[in-house]
Amino acid sequence: SVSRKWLCSQTDICTRESELLPGIHYAPEKFESQRDCRLSCGKYGAIWPMPTGEPTQLGHQRVRFDPWKVRFHVVAPGEAATQFLRETNRLFVSNLLKECTRNCTLETSKQILVRATVASESLVLDWATDESYALVVRTTDTATFVDIQGATVYGARHAFETLSHLVTGSLSNGLLMVSSAKISDRPAYPHRGVLLDTARNFLPLKFIRSTLDGMAASKMNVLHWHVVDTHSFPLEITRVPEMQGYGAYGPSQTYSRQDALNLVKYARLRGIRILIEIDGPSHAGNGWQWGPAAGLGNMSVCLNQSPWRNFCVQPPCGQLNPLNDHMYAVLKEIFEDVAEVGAPEETIHMGGDEVFIPCWNNTPEIRQGMRAQGYDLSMESFLRLWSQFHQRNLNAWDDITERMYPGIKEPKPVIVWSSHLTNPRYIETYLPKERFIIQTWVESQDPLNLELLQRGYRLIVSTKNAWYLDHGFWGSTSYYNWRSVYSAGVPVGQRSDQVLGGEVCMWSEYVDQNSLESRIWPRAGAAAERLWSNPKSAARLAERRFYRYRERLLARGIHADAVIPHWCVLHEGMCL
Repeated sequence: SVSRKWLCSQTDICTRESELLPGIHYAPEKFESQRDCRLSCGKYGAIWPMPTGEPTQLGHQRVRFDPWKVRFHVVAPGEAATQFLRETNRLFVSNLLKECTRNCTLETSKQILVRATVASESLVLDWATDESYALVVRTTDTATFVDIQGATVYGARHAFETLSHLVTGSLSNGLLMVSSAKISDRPAYPHRGVLLDTARNFLPLKFIRSTLDGMAASKMNVLHWHVVDTHSFPLEITRVPEMQGYGAYGPSQTYSRQDALNLVKYARLRGIRILIEIDGPSHAGNGWQWGPAAGLGNMSVCLNQSPWRNFCVQPPCGQLNPLNDHMYAVLKEIFEDVAEVGAPEETIHMGGDEVFIPCWNNTPEIRQGMRAQGYDLSMESFLRLWSQFHQRNLNAWDDITERMYPGIKEPKPVIVWSSHLTNPRYIETYLPKERFIIQTWVESQDPLNLELLQRGYRLIVSTKNAWYLDHGFWGSTSYYNWRSVYSAGVPVGQRSDQVLGGEVCMWSEYVDQNSLESRIWPRAGAAAERLWSNPKSAARLAERRFYRYRERLLARGIHADAVIPHWCVLHEGMCL
């Protein structure tokens, strides 16, 4: 057999036998490679994100096995849950095969028997879903037994993800797995997301799927799909084909209804929700320009106007006309399509950021219409008009979901961005806290999060000076490295359920499929550990696991960026 050449120190560092440091104590076990050593070196081995149940136990012995010879036994109530777990098994084996450094097949392989038990038959995935799991690995003379207990199929899916982190390729054939382990785990926050913008620059489906694959490897569970904006409207709305017809960049830069349905299914099998955002009243232009020709009037105003600085925050301009009833009717049809594409329990993101009041104020038909309805043209009147836009859309959404999914008892809250309207001084006048969840995009030192929490609002946090992955490529913005992403804290509410979690944001003005993966990964994984584990320990203590996590993404075909010279990866603890 290959001589084992790596040792694990008391300080969780894997070092070559020929490079051991004087004065440092090493455990007696020798490992054939750095990755083999990393499987059980340190409290959490190579598991990313770190498990939250104490203590995580990982044995130093290994089992060599052939991934094709793993046997699965699924115990789940109901056909749907059973079928889901079978698909999970298939994805798990496919991930194992990607760890093979040489030939995966072994003539004589240890038998690996995996038993996965799920308590609930429900496939509902929302903020209340229990994603917890327990994982035990034990080895006898005859076989290795893996026992997975999941509260739901999603908990079990996460357990299989963790199990794949207990495996690495062998220098000879086959794979190596820790021979014993005991892990219990559950996420700190129920909303662990990535925002993907496909409107500024179109992203082919393959790259959305690759983002979902990276999220699955990181136990992230919400893809916030910012699918439309002023720039383009690539999404097919079956009830209003004009939206895509007028709004897409071209016939090949579109997402069909079937594409969207397939994406929701693809995500679901990986434990991920797809939350579609239809932004408004701002960020709505191309796709809306057909109103006058159809006799529906101006549904969007300030469309593609110049000089743009007089009409919007970023070109091209466009803002929905809150006094046009036809616009609301079209929006309701768009919402109906979105409701049909998503799961019954899924909600919608209604946008609501960067409304540019001068656009409305410089549009004669809006000024006249407001006066006719008894408004003056004060800031307060514009805020009231804007809030009525959201309220009216909320009523439409309630109407749709009640009709489409009568089994859902509680009306679903919707999400809007922080904006002028969410100013703590008057938000309660405009956006009731029972119905609107606020996604904040302010800097870490901004008091907004705490002020909204004090007023009882539920939040999703996208810390602008840490979790905006587009920063550092335009204007005076800064690039945030993985340590900054990791170190960004999450505010604490008065109630434990007030902060739902957070999202890293990949706005696509300066990114397309050619640079997308390296812009998101592995940095988004640092946020994944913050949102799953909310660690008290510093990024420095996570770096060796993080480097292994990046290599895992590469093995799975995701082009995650380098974060350090490879020499430093090989010589743990010698660089920073």
